[in-house]
Amino acid sequence: MIDSPKSGFLLLGSCVAAIAAVGSVFELSSGEPELGSLVTSIILAASIPLSAFCFYAAVRNANANQ
Repeated sequence: MIDSPKSGFLLLGSCVAAIAAVGSVFELSSGEPELGSLVTSIILAASIPLSAFCFYAAVRNANANQ
């Protein structure tokens, strides 16, 4: 169970970043991304570590609040 709102917001951020990563992969694999290859690649490169960091921070926060 999530005890603090901070953990919930971090999990939300992790989910949004993961969705952005998956969407970027699909856009890049389609051949012609709507935002261009460079911008889509930057979004992909930024969203993967952001997703992992937010998930890790949410788990640490939840464990600290137990």
